[in-house]
Amino acid sequence: MRHLFFVWILVALTVCSCQRAPEVVVYCALDQVYSEPIFRDFEQQTGIRVKPRFDLEATKTTGLVNLLLSEKDRPRCDVFWNNEMLQTVVLQKAGVLENYVSPSAATIPAEYRDPEGAWTGFAARIRVILAHKPSVGSELPDSLADLGHPRWKGRAAMARPLFGTTLTHLVCLRQSQGPQALDSLLESLQANQVQILDGNSVVKDQVARGEVAWGYTDSDDANVAVLSGAPVEMVLPDQDGPGTLLIPNTVALIRGGPNPEAARRLVDYLLSVEVEEKLARSDSLQIPLHPEARATEATPRLDGLRVMPVDPSAAALEFGPVMGMLRERFVR
Repeated sequence: MRHLFFVWILVALTVCSCQRAPEVVVYCALDQVYSEPIFRDFEQQTGIRVKPRFDLEATKTTGLVNLLLSEKDRPRCDVFWNNEMLQTVVLQKAGVLENYVSPSAATIPAEYRDPEGAWTGFAARIRVILAHKPSVGSELPDSLADLGHPRWKGRAAMARPLFGTTLTHLVCLRQSQGPQALDSLLESLQANQVQILDGNSVVKDQVARGEVAWGYTDSDDANVAVLSGAPVEMVLPDQDGPGTLLIPNTVALIRGGPNPEAARRLVDYLLSVEVEEKLARSDSLQIPLHPEARATEATPRLDGLRVMPVDPSAAALEFGPVMGMLRERFVR
């Protein structure tokens, strides 16, 4: 009798183990305050538990990319939600990603999708100028080149360009406009004593407090400053010139990830119109790439922007040369 009792206990434990709720592991570079509600909605709709790992402000996407590269032979992650595009292409070239063409991506413009399905872009931000209105007066800066203008010597700021979207911006600049354009910009940054800070959010905070006159940052950080009531203005730069950098989020499957079926369902959800609309209505003010997605009046329209032309595959090859230039100038 006692033997039969233990048999039933073993059977019950086996059944419980087999009926364990499905899960998906996602490495996420988008700020937790914006991405976590999306994960909770997905869990409620599907019953699939999301196990996220977030980045750090100081290292941003670079830390997660290096982790994924180190785990290539024994992947622990299923889905990579990146807050930019080029480092995702780096992972593609390293063989970390699994091709998957999501049905949710059908109406996203082709220039924001890998043709083989290794990654897909959605919900974009743009690089912007955030100006402290009492400090700049009526002469608003309106170009990346203004970082080197003598009028702003020691009064402008940007995030440290070794990580995150600032690094992405400089890499894309080199790919789009050539090595000389980037070298000239870096020389002007140093000559004009541009303040190098520890992240886009730090740039936003110092501009909002008037500690610097203006700074280069991302539209999500700038919008948070505007919503706070600080005396700031967000400026779309280079609209009469080469255009500003559009930075889509990207999502990709990890090759050999432990939960492939749940991973595909999460990718489909992240690429949905529903998610783009949620991110557009959030404080991050993300720009939908689905033409049918509805955004707020404050959200910049994709069809109304002059965007810097970028070839993601070619730009990803520029990381090495750009990092070499940046280390010479910004690493002591």
